[in-house]
Formats: sequence, structure tokens, C-alpha cells
Amino acid sequence: MSDLIITNALVVTADDAGTVFPDGAVAVSGGRIERIGPAAQIGLDAREVIDARGMMLMPGLINMHCHAGDSLFRGLVEDLPLEPWLRTVWKAEGAVLDRETMRLGATLGFAELLLGGVTTTMDMFWYPDQTVAAARDVGMRVATGGIFFDGRGMDRVDGSARLAEAAAFFEAFGAADDVFAGCLPHGAYTVGPETLVAAKAAADANGGFFSTHAAETRAERLEIEERYGRPVIRHLDALGLLDARTVLAHCIWLDDEEIAILARTGATVVHNPMSNLKLASGFARVPDMLAAGVRVTLGTDGAISGNDLDLWMALRLAATLHRAATLDARAVTTGQALAMVTSNAAAALGAADRLGSLAPGKLADMILVDLRRPHAVPLFDPATHIVFSTAKSDVRHVFVGGRQVVRDGALVLHDLAVTLDQVAALTPRIAASVQP
Repeated sequence: MSDLIITNALVVTADDAGTVFPDGAVAVSGGRIERIGPAAQIGLDAREVIDARGMMLMPGLINMHCHAGDSLFRGLVEDLPLEPWLRTVWKAEGAVLDRETMRLGATLGFAELLLGGVTTTMDMFWYPDQTVAAARDVGMRVATGGIFFDGRGMDRVDGSARLAEAAAFFEAFGAADDVFAGCLPHGAYTVGPETLVAAKAAADANGGFFSTHAAETRAERLEIEERYGRPVIRHLDALGLLDARTVLAHCIWLDDEEIAILARTGATVVHNPMSNLKLASGFARVPDMLAAGVRVTLGTDGAISGNDLDLWMALRLAATLHRAATLDARAVTTGQALAMVTSNAAAALGAADRLGSLAPGKLADMILVDLRRPHAVPLFDPATHIVFSTAKSDVRHVFVGGRQVVRDGALVLHDLAVTLDQVAALTPRIAASVQP
């Protein structure tokens, strides 16, 4: 007998073959998918059976770049390009953030993501142990770890203590099923070469990932060229930081050689179209990267740079804005876009055997999307509906490892009203943090 069977759903596996079961079912045991196929073949022999008639079952989305704790500051700093915007953001963070408020902000951000069908998030923020606690509060998987920043950070930790902090994180969470542990230096303009190399070595020694912002703005590119005599990606490559466990956020200001470097090294790029547009950072050369064989994934960035954490919006933007920019209707195909939030992201986490598609043996991280909506009828192609029509409000139920964490659009494990009240009480202090 299975633990759970979800039946009578339009099942979109998101596997390489694009397998779809129009009247499908999935059986789950021990947190993993046991069987998948036509509903008539799967049967109803389970401790719990969910009739998903009128819904689509698909893998949970994977958000590869976020700063969930910054949800406390959404809408606080507006109408500035990245560099002056970031200085103001850091002022607010320095005044407001501690372990308690950071967990509060991260819980708010992860609640938004999970309610929108995101089951795994890579998050870069201060107090990463509190990031894990917040993810566990709502029931999400998280990829995070030691934060690296030269000088004293918003967490009051000096740069000299960062390696020890990262080692402690690996010790605490390296073997956890719900955590992907890594090292996350902020960027090449805030972290010096020696520290970047040390962070990558720590990640490699512990089997973890390495993630950093890279080539996000023209000003960053020029600054790195002035400091080190080469642009960002070439700088990272020269330091030996690029390989299949490297995840680079943004990658907007690249030349042809740098795209070739990314393809050669196997590094992953996280495209953050909403943030890039709002901060006027530029248009990433996503079609050129895809053509070169670079693995591209998607991120929301933080709510402070996009004002919400809507990975469905990022998905739609990734699939559309590059068509207009290149005058090519196939610049980013539907399949390529869907892979960015499923299989490509799972591969970037080193978890292609566990996440990214629905298949026997994989973790039962799944979402049920309501198809009884005006914008879902008629439905000729499920992948097209996912990429171009689905909204986060369409997500009805969410399962992580077979455990239901969202039911009928509400969190199961966490009382969201308490978090909302706590954030509301903190809001006057947040507003005062950026006053002259």
C-alpha cells in the first residue's frame, strides 16, 4: 500500500521526453515517487487518495536565486540603479536585521514562494542558519550556506570569521535531506580574490555548491576590469572558480568569450529578468548562452528588487522578452523555459537524480495547479499553459517529499497570520531605517 496517491490529474512529468499523462496518477511511498502513469494503472491502494480532477500535477518549481529575508524591505528603496540602491538597502539591513528579524523576513519570503509552488530555493542572505530555520517553518527545501563579504557584514561578522562560519554551517547541515549546503560570496566587487578562492575550496572540500553575483551591471564590469585587468567572468575563470558546481546570478554584461567560458566550464547561470528590468541592469544574452550550451536557470532575486517573489512571472518573462529583443520567436523556446525552473535547476544543485521531474525514485516534490480557470480553457498544450498562462494564484496544493505543505492555497505547517502581524509591527522601524 502506498502512502499517497494523487489521481485523475493532468500529469506533466517535465522529463526530457516531455511525457504527459492526460488522465494520470502518481503513487508516493517514503517521500518518493513509487509509480507514475495512467490513473487506471496506478489504482487507489493508498493510505490517502487525492482526487485531482480539474488540476495539473507537475514538479515543484526551483528558484535558483533569492534573498528571502529582504522581503522585510519590499518597496522601501525605489527608482535607483543597482549601486546606489544597494547602498541604501545595506543601510536598512544594518539597522534592522538580527537573527530574529532575519528569520521573520525569510519566513515571509518562503511562505510567498511556497504558496506559489516553489518547493526549493537557493537563498543568499545573512544568518544562513536562520534561513534554514525559516524554510523548515513552512516546509520548503533550501540551498544556502556560508556568506562571504569583505569587512563587517550586516550580520556583524568580520570577513576574517567567514570561513569558520561556513565550516560550522557544513557541519550542522551538510547531511540534511532538506538543505543543499554551499558557499555564497556576495560578488567579485565585494569579496577579494583570496577570499573567493578560499570560499570555493571550502565548498569543494564539503561537496557543496558555490554561488555569487556576477556581471550584473555595466558598472560592476568596469570596476572589475579596472581592479584586475579583466572582466568578471574571465576574472572568476582565472581564479579557478568556474565548474559544474558554480552558480552565477545575473550574468548580463558578457562578451562572446565569456559565454564560451561558461559553456566550457559547465557553470550555471541564473537569469533574474524581473530584477534586471526593474533595476535597469540590462538584458542578459540568454539566447546566446543557450545556443552555446550554457545551463540557464531562473531566479526571483529578492522582493526588494522585484517587489514580489513570483517565479511564474520570471518564467513568462524569460520566455518572452528575449523574443522581442532578438526579433526571433524561438529565441527561448517553451521547453527551454520550462527546463530553467525544473530539470536545469535540479542539475545545478547536483540533484538531477532527486528533483526536477516526476519519475519513479525521485522525491515527491509536486504541485497541483487549478485548471478550472478562464485562462486555462481551452488547454491544447500543457507546457505552453505552464510557461505562458499559469499564475502563482493557480497553485492549489503543494507537496514536499510527499508531505502536504500547502492545502487549498494555505500553509499547512505555519500560521501565516502570526508572521504578517509581526512584520506589520516591525514596519515603522523599517521605514525609519532609511530616513536622513
